[in-house]
Amino acid sequence: MLERIVLYRASTTLVDSGEIAAWLRERVEPEVVVRDRFLDLHSDEDLPAAFARARVLDPYDRETGNEMLGIVRYEQRALADPDRAGGVLYDGLAIQRALNACFPAEEAREELHIALLDRALGTWGDHDGRWHKRVNILGQPALLSIPGLFEAPAKPQEYYQAQQHHAMLSGGAPPREVLESEIEGDFLVEGDPRTTEALKGYVLQAIHFWATGEAFCAEEGCRLYNAHRQPELVTAQLRDPEFCEGHAEAYEA
Repeated sequence: MLERIVLYRASTTLVDSGEIAAWLRERVEPEVVVRDRFLDLHSDEDLPAAFARARVLDPYDRETGNEMLGIVRYEQRALADPDRAGGVLYDGLAIQRALNACFPAEEAREELHIALLDRALGTWGDHDGRWHKRVNILGQPALLSIPGLFEAPAKPQEYYQAQQHHAMLSGGAPPREVLESEIEGDFLVEGDPRTTEALKGYVLQAIHFWATGEAFCAEEGCRLYNAHRQPELVTAQLRDPEFCEGHAEAYEA
C-alpha cells in the first residue's frame, strides 16, 4: 500500500515543488512530502560513471555510454553543480535503475519517490530505431525531466522554421517572447512561467501509474494524457476541465 509520496525539488527556481505538493494533497490520500534535490540527497561515488554510461551518443544508435575520464569528470561536476549540465540526452531507464540503487530498499516498499531532474531523458523506440525524448519515466523512482517538458512534445512546425531563420540572421535562438508573438498556437519553452502548473499533471501520472498500473489516459483533455505535441500538452495540463469524466471522480479537488 502506498503510504507516502516523496517529491524532490528541482534545481531550478522556476519550478515550485511546494505548490505541486499542495495541489497533490487535495487529490491523493498518501502523505506528500517535499525533499531537496534527489541528486544531492541520494548519490554515491558510482553515479557519475552511471550517467556517463547512459549517455546517448547517436540518436539512431541503441548503444549508449562514454566512460572516458573527461566525460566521467564532467558528470561529477554536473552532479555537484546543475548549471553545468545540459545538451546531453540520457537513457532514462538506465538512469532510473542507477538512482533506484541509491536509496534504501525499505523506503521503496511503501513510498513512491518522484525526482524532478535537470537532465534530458529518452527511451529507445524499437518501432522506428531512434531515441525519443520523454517528459517522465514512470516507476521507482519516477523521473520527470524539466528540459523534456519543453523539448519532448513536438512544437508547431512554424516554431522550428522561425528558430532556424533567427539563427541564420543572428547566430542564436530568438527570445521566447519573439517566438510566442510570431508563431500561431500555444506551446511551452524554457523559462515558461507555466512550468509548475504543467508539471502537476505529470507528477500525478507517476502516482496514478504506481497506484493502479494504468500508464496514461486516452482522453486528450485529461491531466493523465501522454501528450506527443505541445498543443496537446497545453490542452491537457493548462486548460479546463482538468480531468476526463472517469478520472475526475478520483482526482477532482
